[in-house]
Amino acid sequence: MRQIHKQEKEQFKKLFKQEHIDEFEDRFNILEVFLQTERHVTDKELLHLLEENGHQSDLHFVRDTLKLMCRFGFAQKNRFDNGVVRYEHRHLGQHHDHMICIKCRKIIEFRDDQIESLQVKTASAHNFHMLQHKMEIYGICSDCLKERDRMIPLVMAKQGERLIIKQFTGGTSSHMRLLTMGLRIGDRVEIVTNPSKGQMVVALDYNRLALGRGLAHKILVQPE
Repeated sequence: MRQIHKQEKEQFKKLFKQEHIDEFEDRFNILEVFLQTERHVTDKELLHLLEENGHQSDLHFVRDTLKLMCRFGFAQKNRFDNGVVRYEHRHLGQHHDHMICIKCRKIIEFRDDQIESLQVKTASAHNFHMLQHKMEIYGICSDCLKERDRMIPLVMAKQGERLIIKQFTGGTSSHMRLLTMGLRIGDRVEIVTNPSKGQMVVALDYNRLALGRGLAHKILVQPE
């Protein structure tokens, strides 16, 4: 990796000087700090890392430099499901995909040659010439799964989770209401939507059910 980063720095110097881009030394400092982190960083996080390394800059200059780094292929901009723009290294000839934990927001990079090969075959089968692609898998990382209780209220589940109903809490009236809606102990449900406020929607046997947050709190579930 050090050799790759050395090549990146040399190419950065060549391209930026060739294009007569101003304030080269300050921009080169940003590249060096950027290459030192293996995380997917926001522009504000990169500014903070610069300050930690003794470099003075401002957010506008960092953003402008990141824009140039993306333009010349030294960085890549990603916008995952929460809409926050993050930047990562873009090394020539290397490709990877991402797994994103929807609880702690951890981003895990991975590469699978079988998946890569299958995508090429699939595109070819449809007479499609693939130029580029990206895969984003959303779920819950092992650390977050360890921290979570075995049974949780349905209202705490994340969009896309598949769960088994294990228990109803609350009084008789809420039990009857859930039964009337068609929900039973042992049913398998999928979280279709779960915003921070208002009703959530679950799928049960290809049917959508809307649940208020209070009622959803009385349904205890387990991951499938």
